Amino acid sequence: MHSDIRKKLTYCLLLSIALLTACSESTDKKPAVLATPRIPGMVQLASDSPKKAYIKTTKLNLTQHPLMEPLTGKITYNENVTSRISSPVAGRVVSSPLPLGSIIETGANLLELDSPDVANAESDFAKAQADLILAKKNHIRQQELFAGKATSQKELERSQDDFNAANSEVERAKDRLKNLHIDANQNDGRFKLRSPISGIIVEKDVTLGFEVRPDRETPLFVVSDTKKLTLQLAIFEVNLSKIKVGQALSITVPAYPNKSFPATVKYIGQILDEKTRSIQVRCDLPNSEGLLLPGMYATINVNSDPTDKAIVIPLTAVFTEGDSDYVFIALDENNYQQREVDINLRLKDKAIVSQGLQENELLVSEGALTLRSEEEIEPSNEKQ
Repeated sequence: MHSDIRKKLTYCLLLSIALLTACSESTDKKPAVLATPRIPGMVQLASDSPKKAYIKTTKLNLTQHPLMEPLTGKITYNENVTSRISSPVAGRVVSSPLPLGSIIETGANLLELDSPDVANAESDFAKAQADLILAKKNHIRQQELFAGKATSQKELERSQDDFNAANSEVERAKDRLKNLHIDANQNDGRFKLRSPISGIIVEKDVTLGFEVRPDRETPLFVVSDTKKLTLQLAIFEVNLSKIKVGQALSITVPAYPNKSFPATVKYIGQILDEKTRSIQVRCDLPNSEGLLLPGMYATINVNSDPTDKAIVIPLTAVFTEGDSDYVFIALDENNYQQREVDINLRLKDKAIVSQGLQENELLVSEGALTLRSEEEIEPSNEKQ
């Protein structure tokens, strides 16, 4: 009997130990976590991820795109509305010249000279007139004598020749005064230098009492309409096919870096500079606001036609692997998709995309490399 009791106690003890061991093992074991399958090219950030601070997005749209890197040019006077004025006669300035910045009309008096050349021209005209009067009287007298048979045909013809010559001399002297814009009745030896065009006096190199000569190398005045300027630039031979007469350009200048000004290609040079492999180009540059000044340097953007549009993205959005270029597109606030793109033209700070992106998508413009590094991190359960 004692033996049966001992067997029952031993059985109960072993059963208790087995139960305790089973409970311990069930407590130590953790349920297996199934790994979420990863989709190639997809990156998911937690809603509170600090990496989001480095991610910036921009909405894509079709726009006119650059055809080449920005060019550098210089603003100059428009020669079609500019006049460099010198005196056609020698003399001394006897009136105060108009000051710089004066707005003038065609024919405005710029200064007045006391000129020996003008005095001589006036004297020649007066002498020619006197000679004409004398020749005319002599011719009339010879006609009367010839009618009375008191002179010969030869004398009459000679008086006619003298009269014609005197008349021609008067006309020559009158034309000389006319070319100098001097009234035929003037007889004071003064010359008024007048502007042939309307505009603004932009340069002046003369003062009161100045001795003026017609062979002076530099002009006394430069008058120009500064509302119309010219933009000069040089374009490399390889880019010649990308620019044409009538093409619209836009420029910026250091004085107004956030403002663009329109220009139009007016002339493309017909000679290639063999040293620089470039061609000179001139553009019309309106300046209705008067902000642009001759002598300024300008940055010139050559864009496509208004009908030729493409998606332009910043180069900060692009990363390269192997022979391919990639960007990230934001699907929502937490999910991003890697996308391969074809770049048609790569410039200094932007790229023109021909394939791979659609209008209205959200491009990751900054932080693409942050997302790329996140994509390479394997989940911890995959490492175990």
